[in-house]
Amino acid sequence: MALEKSGASETESDGVLVAKAREGDRAAFGRLVERHYDFVFRVAWRWCGNKADAEDVAQEVCARLGRSIRGYRGGSAFTTWLYALTINAARDLRRKLARDAAKTEAFGVHALISGEAVDAEPESHAEELWAAVRELPDKQRDAVLLVYGEGLSHAGAAEVMGLAEPTVSWHIHEAKKRLKALVRRAGD
Repeated sequence: MALEKSGASETESDGVLVAKAREGDRAAFGRLVERHYDFVFRVAWRWCGNKADAEDVAQEVCARLGRSIRGYRGGSAFTTWLYALTINAARDLRRKLARDAAKTEAFGVHALISGEAVDAEPESHAEELWAAVRELPDKQRDAVLLVYGEGLSHAGAAEVMGLAEPTVSWHIHEAKKRLKALVRRAGD
């Protein structure tokens, strides 16, 4: 009988785990984080483009999740809400890194931000394409990452981004035009 109970807890829906976590159940919160950590990391990696930043974003999302789980009302899928939380954390990290870089440049200090060597050329066409995606304006980048990186429909991406579906389609269309130019420019 104990085996059945432990199996039941492993199959609890996100909604049940969220409800328990909102009431202070740390074990339920832990299962929720464990269940979705890889998902958060994958979204963060696609958005940031490197492992160290993606790990920072994933850790920040876990911390934010603990503070904001009570704000999740269940109007949409938990993963939809988690996408938005992850993208916002990635944007915050990018702004922080930009501020830090500006400070470093202003004082004339050249610091090595990452211990990883950066190759002058991407190792594959896919890496080159994702690097170009990261150069797109925010809404275009988010739309491309959600639709092509995460496999969401335009409607699903619209829900995450808080936009109308035709607006997401327009961002995708504009992103494709820009990506052609960026990839062409990189190939020259």
